[in-house]
Amino acid sequence: METFTLAFGLICLISFLISALGFIYFVYFFSIGYAFSIAGMSVLTMVLFWGNMEIWGKAFCALLLIYGLRLGIYLLVRESKSASYRKILRPETDANAGKRSPLFKVMLWILVASLFIGQFAPVFFRIQNGSAPGACAVVGFFIALSGVILEIWADAQKSMLKRRSPHEFCRTGIYRIVRCPNYLGEILLWTGVFLSGFTALEGFWQWLFAVWGYILILWVMFSGARRLELRQNKNYGDRPEYQEYISKVPIILPLIPLYSVARHKWLMA
Repeated sequence: METFTLAFGLICLISFLISALGFIYFVYFFSIGYAFSIAGMSVLTMVLFWGNMEIWGKAFCALLLIYGLRLGIYLLVRESKSASYRKILRPETDANAGKRSPLFKVMLWILVASLFIGQFAPVFFRIQNGSAPGACAVVGFFIALSGVILEIWADAQKSMLKRRSPHEFCRTGIYRIVRCPNYLGEILLWTGVFLSGFTALEGFWQWLFAVWGYILILWVMFSGARRLELRQNKNYGDRPEYQEYISKVPIILPLIPLYSVARHKWLMA
C-alpha cells in the first residue's frame, strides 16, 4: 500500500508540475501541458515498474509516450511556424484568460491535472495491480493505436492543405468521413485505454479515477468540436461549398448523423 501511495503520488505530481505550463500561456493548460503531462506520466511509470510490467502495460506506456511527445512537438512547431496561430488563436485565448481571476486559473489547473491523471489511470492501475494480459488489454491497445494513427493522418492532411491554400478548409481524405478527425482520434485513443482497464481496475477509487477521466475527456472533445465549428462558421459560413460540406459530413462520429453541436451551449465554447 505504501509503494502504491508513493507511486501514485509521483504520477499526480508529474501531472500537476507539467500542466502548470498553463500559467505561462493559458492555452497551454489544454495543449502542450496536456501532451507533455501524458508523456511524463508514461515515462515515470516505466521507470517505476519496468521490471514488473507485462507486455501490454509496456505497450500502452510506449504508445502514450509517443502520442504525448508527438502532439507536444507538433503543437510547439505549429506555434512557431503558424502566423495565424500566433496572431489570432493564442492571443484570443490568453486575452479571454486575462479576464479570469487567479483563483479561477488555479481551480482550472487542478481540474485539468486531475483529468490527465484520470485519463492515464487505467494504464497505471493495470501495471500497479500486476494484472495479467487479457482480451480487454489487446483490443483496447489496438483501438488506442488506431486513434493515434488517425490523429497523425489528419494532422498531415491538414498541414499539407494549409501549406498550399492557407485560407481553405479541409474536406478531402479522412475529412470526407468526419469533420473533426483529430477529436475522433482522441476518443478512440482514450476509449481503448479505458477498455484496457476493465479487467484490471480494483475497488471504488480506481474505478472512480478511470470513469472520471474518460467521461470528462469525451466532454472536452465535443467541446473542442463545438469551438472549431463556431470558428469555421465564422470563417467560411458564407460559402455555399462549406454549407454543403457541413450538411453531409458528420462533425465528430462517422456514420452517425450529428452534423452540428453549435447550439449545445452546455459544451464549453
